[in-house]
Amino acid sequence: MKNFACTLGKYTALTLFAASFLLAGQAGGGVNPTMEIPQRIPFSPGEKLTFELKWLFLPAGTATIEILPIELMDGEPAWHFVLKARTNRFTDAFYKVRDRIDTYVDLNMTRTLYYKKIQREGDTKRDVEVIFDWENLKASYVQDGNKEKETEINPESFDPLSVVYKFRSGDIALERQMQAWVTDGKKCVEGRAFITKEQSLAVPAGRYETFVMEPELKHAGGVFQESKNPSLRIWFSKGPERQIIKIRGKVAVGSFSANLVKVEKLPPHLLDQDIPEED
Repeated sequence: MKNFACTLGKYTALTLFAASFLLAGQAGGGVNPTMEIPQRIPFSPGEKLTFELKWLFLPAGTATIEILPIELMDGEPAWHFVLKARTNRFTDAFYKVRDRIDTYVDLNMTRTLYYKKIQREGDTKRDVEVIFDWENLKASYVQDGNKEKETEINPESFDPLSVVYKFRSGDIALERQMQAWVTDGKKCVEGRAFITKEQSLAVPAGRYETFVMEPELKHAGGVFQESKNPSLRIWFSKGPERQIIKIRGKVAVGSFSANLVKVEKLPPHLLDQDIPEED
């Protein structure tokens, strides 16, 4: 069970597509509510997706991904995406996880403006932020207030969470290859994913017609890098919103999955409710 908890804690963002933080600049205040979101973008503020996380066949926790109200980041309108992951009470006894990732992306979905991860896993407490210097095409990895790494980035680069939304805002179609530059502040790689098939899929939230995406894992680290023939699949709905319906991965220590259990469209005053720490 602890193997699962480590996998959940260290690779939750990765499960939502990457190789699996204190604000820099001022994020503040909502922007003009009449600001026009580009028509090609299929999502909007207020969306909240809730997933049940399983290790093999055992329920082990929940994860949510939310789109908060559009904000200003250093004066630029920005999307605010949030991922939260927590183990359930049973898994807490082995390895308690309470993680949160915040990412801010420009309104046209061309680059990440700021990334922050608050990691609470067992005895590990780590705050990470990635600071982007777009004028000089640099990203800095900062842990617990200390700058540890600087790397060169591509002019259009995303973090491990926002790249999911980048793909959602693209043209998802059968046999299409999706690609985007991805950075965690330590390295910048070209992430690729392939739409391999269409599938009718039933999850707790309902039945969906989906596209199946298979990310390329050659740049993935951690448990994926250590596994022989690892796999990762993400199911997107074929409807106009192209929501994530299911995620399933296989690594050396077993398989894990995230199944959509609830889709919500929340008003601003109900967004971003913090996860209780001690329940």
